[in-house]
Amino acid sequence: MPDAAPVRVMGILNATPDSFSDGGRFLDPAAALVQARRMAAEGAQILDIGGESTRPGAPAVDAGTEIERVVPLIAALRAERPITLSVDTMKPEVARAAVAAGADIWNDVSALTWAPDSAEVAAELGCQVVLMHMLGDPRTMQTAPRYEDVVGEVEAYLLARAEAAMAAGVARDRIWLDPGIGFGKTLAHNLALLARLDRFVALGFPMLLGVSRKSFIKAIDPRAESPGDRLGGSLACALAGARAGVAAVRVHDVVETVQALAVARALQAAG
Repeated sequence: MPDAAPVRVMGILNATPDSFSDGGRFLDPAAALVQARRMAAEGAQILDIGGESTRPGAPAVDAGTEIERVVPLIAALRAERPITLSVDTMKPEVARAAVAAGADIWNDVSALTWAPDSAEVAAELGCQVVLMHMLGDPRTMQTAPRYEDVVGEVEAYLLARAEAAMAAGVARDRIWLDPGIGFGKTLAHNLALLARLDRFVALGFPMLLGVSRKSFIKAIDPRAESPGDRLGGSLACALAGARAGVAAVRVHDVVETVQALAVARALQAAG
């Protein structure tokens, strides 16, 4: 791992009934708040709160429902602790409500393309923005995804979206990039991107890596049938991201990831 700042851990909190790993567990606001507090206590420096599933084939959710799911939770967390809060949404109206409630980051899997005014709203809000690569949308993204050069194409897309955001008035130092592991990619595509994370880090933007419990791990190890069986693969990818210099990893298993990263840094220091 490089000698840069330690990789931050972003805990995933899905206030949804249908997310691929924990859908329904934290739809109840009280349960979601307990889980948020638990992840913060376990060492998460960022909490990423979403009210719409982006798993393959997930149905769309209207903005009003999304706001009802995430905004009270963000407001409650902001009132009780100084932790960095992120809202996972494609919709500018949800991002606006979330930032007003105390969110610091807009994590957008559509890279500010979902609405014509997304980039302008991001500039107006002045929050940090994560721009992720996705081929198609959650309903179609895993239908035979194809690339001539997945690393080059994802890199070009992310740079283009960063330029579009800056042209709309988003400050360069507010932009993060995410290669979108599992979002319109085959196993081979995901592995190619993970093997060249250093190329994305070299673009000069903070990189977010989201690999936790994703189905490509099952494609490597068929025993990892359920999302909860994929901790080992998730940790392997988080450590690969840390070695490449990503700024943060987005995970379900906070305490295990924090420990793995701490041990890796201790070994590097000892060496």
